[in-house]
Formats: sequence, C-alpha cells, structure tokens
Amino acid sequence: MRDSDFESGFDPEPIAGDLLAWYDAHARDLPWRVSPAARAAGVRPDPYRVWLSEVMLQQTTVAAVRDYFHRFTMLWPDVGALAAAGDGAVMGEWAGLGYYARARNLLKCARFVTGELNGRFPDSHDALLRLPGVGPYTAAAIAAIAFDRPETVMDGNVERVMARLHDIETPLPTAKPELKARAAGHTPAERPGDYAQAVMDLGATICTPKSPACGICPLRDRCRSRAAGTAPGLPKKTPKKPKPTRRGIVYLARRGDGALLLERRPDKGLLGGMLGWPGSDWGEAPQDRPPFEADWTTLPGEVRHTFTHFHLILTVKTAPLPDAAAPTAGEVLSRDAFRPSDLPTVMRKAYDLWRGGAA
Repeated sequence: MRDSDFESGFDPEPIAGDLLAWYDAHARDLPWRVSPAARAAGVRPDPYRVWLSEVMLQQTTVAAVRDYFHRFTMLWPDVGALAAAGDGAVMGEWAGLGYYARARNLLKCARFVTGELNGRFPDSHDALLRLPGVGPYTAAAIAAIAFDRPETVMDGNVERVMARLHDIETPLPTAKPELKARAAGHTPAERPGDYAQAVMDLGATICTPKSPACGICPLRDRCRSRAAGTAPGLPKKTPKKPKPTRRGIVYLARRGDGALLLERRPDKGLLGGMLGWPGSDWGEAPQDRPPFEADWTTLPGEVRHTFTHFHLILTVKTAPLPDAAAPTAGEVLSRDAFRPSDLPTVMRKAYDLWRGGAA
C-alpha cells in the first residue's frame, strides 16, 4: 500500500456521493433489486428476496442465477412457502447451481425464520448471523440492502475496487482486512444499501477483472492505481495450489419396467442430501464396489467434473436390475418418480453418458 492513511481527496463522503450519483443513473436491473428510483419513492426491498439472491450468488454469477431466482420465487414466493417445500423439490430446483450445502442451509434458514421468528427476518447484522447458513458477508448484505444498515459488504467486486482505488499491492487473501478497513471508511450513513450495491455494480461493470473501463469510472480522478498505471494487475493474488484429481465409479442399473437404482447421499458432506447413483468412494484408485452382483459393463468415455477443491473423473458401469435383486446400496425409484433434473450436475452427466448424450 502506498498511502498509510486517508489523504486529501480520499475522504469517504465525496466518494460515496459520486458512486451514488453514478448508481442512480446506471444501476443494473436485477430481479431481486429495488431500483434507486423506486427506493427513493419509498419502496423497500423484500428481505426474503434479498436473502435468497445473496445465497444463490455465493460462488456463482448473476447470469447463472437469474433463471434459478425466477423459478424459486414463482414456486415459493415467500419464506413461509419455501419453509413448507419438500427437501427433494428444493434440491431438485437447485441442481446445477452447485455448492449444495447452500440449498440445505436455505431450507434450514427458511424453516427457522418461519417457525421461530414468525416469518420475519431480523434487521441487524448480529441477529442475522444467528440464522442457519448466514455468514458475515450475507449478514452484512441483508442488513445493508434490505434494512439500510451502514454495514460494510465485501465481495470480490468490492475488494477489487478498493485495491485499485487505494493502489494496495498486498496480495489476497492477506489483504482482506486492509481492504475491508478501506471499504468501511467509505461506507456512508445515508443510503448505505444503495451504496453497497453501487460498489458491487461498479466492480461488475466498469472496474472489471480484465480491461477495466477507467475512462468512464466515476472514481477515475481519485483512483491511485489509475494514476500509477497499476489498475489491470490489481488486486494481486497469492498463487493457488493446483487442484488434485480424484477418481470414482458409479453404477447405473435399470429394471425392465424402467425403474432405476439410486441412492440419497448423507446429509453432511459433498452433494449432501442429493440423489445420485450408487458408487465407490472418490480417491486416487477407487475400489470396484457394485451394489449387487451382475455382469457390469463399463461404458466408453468418462465423466469429468470440477468441484471447488478438486477435479473428479468418473467411470460409468451399467447392468440390468433384476426384479429380485437385493442391492447393498441405494433404493429403487420407479420410472414415473425419477426426474433427471433432480440429480446434481455430476450425476446428471453420468446419466447423459449412459443415455448416449454428451458427458
């Protein structure tokens, strides 16, 4: 960092004012957002929609979330409706968004808010932190956006804006406390919810990771990294270790009447609570553990999928499911009860490979 404290021209209020003026003119139209004009007219955000969108947006892009958000709010328009939904229905609608622990916590939180808080989300950061699955970032975002609390909302966009604005060269994640302190110093008492969204919009549309549009940035005259010519290289990041590759085997078996052998994974752990195909553990050299004795056929090709911390390669084996089979794992699901959309993405890839589609 080249400056040790806020210096002339970097006081918080002018930055907030410039950002809010830019946001009033250029705010993104998002299905979960109340526009700045509507908010000025007295419309208040629905905490349920703010919470739902923030959970969906964790580790996911706005473009990927839009359709999911529309479907969820059509099916479950308020927190009470979501709380009453079946686990399988919610997990099925979530399939494809990844990070399935978020979906499990979504239901836990909806049921807690409905059962313990009479369907009302708390309006303070500390109270929001007590909700299942709500961490510091989500609590700050809900408190600011839904309730206009002056909380500091830190996502990747905000980190990038602060790193460039102050020309902070300390790499992430080491720089996180420094970046949050800078962001907190800029958070205004007036319109903090709009301000939080303005900084995120700035990072998403102008102060982008590559080729930032510095010439039209509302903070261009105050940006230290623009003056120093260092903006495109910030924020710096500590190099990540390469992801390991794990392997596994899944077993697809269908009975003559179309019924399929599936299993529901344990609630805790990766893909917890989701339907999938019986299979081996995932590791360097998976052991062949079919769910029943049969002449299993290995399909040509393989399934490749990447999780947060590792790459996965699955071999798919198939066999007919005899009427009298007593599987050691899984449950038989009738053809009418099975929906491919209920499967997490990696299991659906295995199904597509079996069906002759692209893995």
